[in-house]
Amino acid sequence: MASKPPKGDPVQDAPQVEQAQHAAAGLPAIGHTLRIAQQQMGVRRTALTLLRVNQKDGFDCPGCAWPEPEHRHKAEFCENGAKAVAEEATLRRVTPDFFAAHPVADLATRSGYWLGQQGRLTHPMYLADGAQKYEPVSWERAFDIVAEELAALDSPDEAVFYTSGRTSNEAAFLYQLFARELGTNNLPDCSNMCHESSGSALTETIGIGKGSVLLEDLYKSDLIIVAGQNPGTNHPRMLSALEKAKNNGAKIITVNPLPEAGMERFKNPQTPQGMLKGTALTDLFLQVRLGGDQTLFRLLNKLILETEGAVDEEFVREHTHGYEEFAAAARDADWDETLKATGLDRARIEEALAMVLASRRTVVCWAMGLTQHKHSVPTIREVVNFLLLRGNIGRPGAGVCPVRGHSNVQGDRTMGIFERPAPAFLDALEKEFGFAPPRHHGLDVVRAIRALRDGEAKVFFAMGGNFVSASPDTDVTEAAMRKAHLTVHVSTKLNRSHAVTGARALILPTLGRTERDRQAGGEQFVTVEDSMGMVHASRGRLAPASDQLLSEPAIVCRLARRVLGPASRTPWEEFEKDYATVRDRIARVIPGFEDFNARVAHPGGFALPHAPRDERRFPTATGKANFTAAPVEYPAVPKGRLLLQTLRSHDQYNTTIYGLDDRYRGIKNGRRVVLVNPEDAAELGLTDGTYADLVGEWQDGVERRAPGFRVVHYPTARGCAAAYYPETNVLVPLDATADTSNTPASKSVVVRLEQSSLD
Repeated sequence: MASKPPKGDPVQDAPQVEQAQHAAAGLPAIGHTLRIAQQQMGVRRTALTLLRVNQKDGFDCPGCAWPEPEHRHKAEFCENGAKAVAEEATLRRVTPDFFAAHPVADLATRSGYWLGQQGRLTHPMYLADGAQKYEPVSWERAFDIVAEELAALDSPDEAVFYTSGRTSNEAAFLYQLFARELGTNNLPDCSNMCHESSGSALTETIGIGKGSVLLEDLYKSDLIIVAGQNPGTNHPRMLSALEKAKNNGAKIITVNPLPEAGMERFKNPQTPQGMLKGTALTDLFLQVRLGGDQTLFRLLNKLILETEGAVDEEFVREHTHGYEEFAAAARDADWDETLKATGLDRARIEEALAMVLASRRTVVCWAMGLTQHKHSVPTIREVVNFLLLRGNIGRPGAGVCPVRGHSNVQGDRTMGIFERPAPAFLDALEKEFGFAPPRHHGLDVVRAIRALRDGEAKVFFAMGGNFVSASPDTDVTEAAMRKAHLTVHVSTKLNRSHAVTGARALILPTLGRTERDRQAGGEQFVTVEDSMGMVHASRGRLAPASDQLLSEPAIVCRLARRVLGPASRTPWEEFEKDYATVRDRIARVIPGFEDFNARVAHPGGFALPHAPRDERRFPTATGKANFTAAPVEYPAVPKGRLLLQTLRSHDQYNTTIYGLDDRYRGIKNGRRVVLVNPEDAAELGLTDGTYADLVGEWQDGVERRAPGFRVVHYPTARGCAAAYYPETNVLVPLDATADTSNTPASKSVVVRLEQSSLD
């Protein structure tokens, strides 16, 4: 039987610290999975639901975007995926009675953990101007309220339409279609805060802003470099792929400021041997300082150039552009500067070089550790240089592998959720639907927050997500949201964004991935695109949490009909009845989706075309893969300060907090901890167990403070510290962003640690 949600917020002011673990998964993961699932769903529902996760006739996990193998286990899910499913399929409910008992001011004092634990939203809720509590509202009235506010705008560009990575392809396509028919490209999404740097770098260098590998390429590789990523927590099923690659003979280099249990040893719960002993994954650990990755890859490129026969000269000659300028810059790489920037010693870099030279097929995987710095785009370009030098793009077993975080964040971008759409996409949209979409660029996340702050945007509409908690500079973001005339959130569960509202606010409850979607045209399915460009169907089987829920496509279609009225030639009612009609239009607008309905009917779906991978054809401005030669950068940290990275705990997915433990790092019953290297702590006079305020330092001179963090001595890279977000997002300045991509620089925040009043 499922348990009831907590009545009060748990006390988090005394986290307990144990020894960090050196292996991931195994029996503890199974036990934790079953305990969480039973608490949320009960025994029978747990069995029925988890056995459908990531199956070809089941539903796509609402967690990460890691792809599924062709041959799947009956239990094709990980611990954190099971937590995501359990929280969506929970038997707990947030009804109108809950809102009657909890004013918005009360909700604003609660932790994200407590809010999320209350359960599924059941009814549309409305917060009137000046009201203290949300009250139930009909769907018709809710759409009227949105229409009233949009009609009152001086320009459609005063509205912002945000998208979370959970949104299906069908819903995303309809959502961008509605926004553009309304007249705006203000379509920020969660990718703006994570892999925008990857897309920017890859589009310029190889012509497509996506990874160039499939799962089979990992299995065939000789060397896999995992940089700035913690798969054991953020993409646990990736560990199975790394284990298979290791069994096939691959070597693995891990590049990260923190040692992570998942990259040390993987105890595969699918096999007896895995449970007992596990597989050591990392052959070489390069504990790089935060932001030192560009200098590392630049030096490796210099050393490759200096090694006779190491460069794939035929590939470089036939398929690349800009080699000479790049090579000149790479030859200037300096050992002393690299050792300073990375914190590594010469012997370990030379060991890495030997592994690189011994590999014919190399894959580089990365995540937020590379994408959330000021110099993230040139860093990723340098990774591309590294692969191009030895012909490791467009070769089986080799390529770029940016590992996306949310289950359909890549698909949403493919569907047109982008504030800077390509002219060819807008041309196709205009041809198919008979209206002229706006051509000027819209707002990304950071620019949207500025527009709300400055009164230039007045309506904020979010398709999923927890925008307030995910965004940087928490105080600035929350003040900006409160200046809006209307905030609207399409959600499955309660989160902090529902408590930080505009003058008026709506919560529109929607179906989850696990739930049956029945429309006038019959039972529907949706589709998603994983991190490697595979598109497949997702079919929920559970009864909806409430008969008041609408699907995301239905919400968009009904809203569009109400806002755009009879002047719109788009068949919104037909789209709501039958999602196959939406896929027919996608097939005519977006290249690679031809014959969409027939191809997605195949179990497992289909791979989207990828010219660099499939043909060694690079659709860039030069028609070739582009070497680049950016100046080397790395963060400068004043004496007595540390460089902070924000990260997740193991009981967390993005901004969703499942629990208060971080099992692999040895943290229990609390999240306000800061991990500091013992030698740095000694120099700063910080003993283990003391409490400190984290105070951000940036060029604007504004004091940003996160109070009351327990100091934990931990083997981070020297000069570096780590703490969980969203608690530390308050320290990330809104204007501290990556060049080109405008992604918040959440992995390189200069902080000083001051004694806390809690001590």
